[in-house]
Formats: sequence, structure tokens, C-alpha cells
Amino acid sequence: MESPGVDRIPFFKMTGSGNDFILIDNRSRRIPGREKQQELARKACRGKLSVGADGLILIENDPEVDFQWRFYNADGSEAEMCGNGARCAARFAHLSGIAPRGEMAFRTLAGIIEAEIRGERVKIRTTPPHGLAAGLELQALGRSFALDFVNTGVPHAVQFVESADTLEAAQVVEWGRALRFHPHFQPAGTNVSFAHVRDAHRLTLRTYERGVEGETLACGTGSIATALLAAARGWAESPVDVLTRSGETLTIYFNLCRSTSPASFTDVCLEGDARVVYQAELWDETLRDG
Repeated sequence: MESPGVDRIPFFKMTGSGNDFILIDNRSRRIPGREKQQELARKACRGKLSVGADGLILIENDPEVDFQWRFYNADGSEAEMCGNGARCAARFAHLSGIAPRGEMAFRTLAGIIEAEIRGERVKIRTTPPHGLAAGLELQALGRSFALDFVNTGVPHAVQFVESADTLEAAQVVEWGRALRFHPHFQPAGTNVSFAHVRDAHRLTLRTYERGVEGETLACGTGSIATALLAAARGWAESPVDVLTRSGETLTIYFNLCRSTSPASFTDVCLEGDARVVYQAELWDETLRDG
């Protein structure tokens, strides 16, 4: 089968607090069409057989903002938003001269994201969260799960646990997969997080990510969702530091309005590192079948 792109594709490998991504400047449309882009994502994101990553980000032209992205999970599915990926995309655009000012706006399927570069750290302002629902009681795998839910660009269900030991013992892959495909969240499915609130400004998080179909070392939109849901319950206040599985910390900022039902949020921001791992060229032979 022929390669979905050209013979050699320049790319950056980047990591946002443990979420890793392949980033490509696709403004010339060298990788055209959704089907070829999905195929590239599936093949390039394979560990050991190719670069390996949680997702593929293609930077493309936009008539109104600095750029738009196409974000594909490792399984080739297209995602509306990814917090850690958005920070990596912003720094990639800055380093590549696409958005040289260090402040930018770019289009995602979830809406316009604003970003500010602060050295290796990037702060993004996300689209308004919606669909908040607390106290969902769902049955899966013969047990009951008490979940809260909010869409932070992508859907997130969160179960809060009472101790760090309980969080460490959580069967994130097994439980996460069952809830990710639970009928309540169909047809889109959901990401699933398990969280422990340490105090009003610190929480610890583990996440099963839709599209990756496994536990990841960090999840930006999941960190946002968990911080907001904890705040809605009165357990957290802005800013909230979220300790991820990678050991790195993401910081969530927000304004909470309790006068609405359910609670609503404005000025939601995510800040954390967005680091370049390496810059290279992808050869077509790594994209072939077999």
C-alpha cells in the first residue's frame, strides 16, 4: 500500500506533561484529505513500528485566526479538542514562525483556542465548558460508579475517590474502558478520569483517554474537567494544580458562577510545559503495511 504522504515528512515530536504528539506543518496540504490524514495518524503513532505517539496534529491555514489544526488520536479518530496537544501546537507554531508573536488564536473542532507562550510553558484559554451533570450513578462490570460529567471541548466523566491509596489501586484501564463505552455516553463515548482531591488547590488524576484507548500519563482536558467538577462541589478553588501520572503538574484557572444551575464557568485556562523531544523526517517506509 502506498504511503499516505510524501516520501519524507518533516515533523516535531513534542510532549505536554506526558502526552506525546507528532506535529506537522500541513499548510501546503502535502497530506490532503481526512482519510489520508487518519491513515497517517494510525501508522505514525504506532509504538515500536513507527514514531509512536498519543496523537497526530496537523497545522493548516485559516482565514480568520493564526491557524487551524486537525487533531487525530492514535487510532485515527478525529478529536474536537486536546488540552495538552493544544499547548504543543501553540509552541510548535511559535517555533516554526507560524505565530511568531507568542500570542495566538487557532481553530479546533471545539472552537477558537487562545494561547500565550511563556518559554517552555504555554497557557491556553479554552472554549466554555458545557453539559455539567453531577451525581450520575452508573452500573458497569457488576459495580456502581458515582460520576460527575462535563464537556471541556471533549466529554469527560470523573469519579472522585477518597484517598491517594484508593486512586493508586483504581483499575483505570478496565473501569475506564467499560465506562467509556457505557450506553449512557453513546454514541460519542467519553473520557474517564479517577481523581483524589488533596486540598482546595491540589488534586491528583488518572485518566483513560478515548481514542488512545488506555491510560495516558496526562490529560489536559481531563485535568480541566476534574478541577471544574471539584469546584462545582465546593472542594476546589482557582487556581488548581493537577498532579498527573507523569509526575508533572498542570495548573487550571477559572471563574466560577454559582448563581446558575448547574454551576457555570468562564475564563477557563490551562497552563503547563510543552517540550520539544526532537525534530526529524518521517520516511515513507515506516508508513507501509507489514
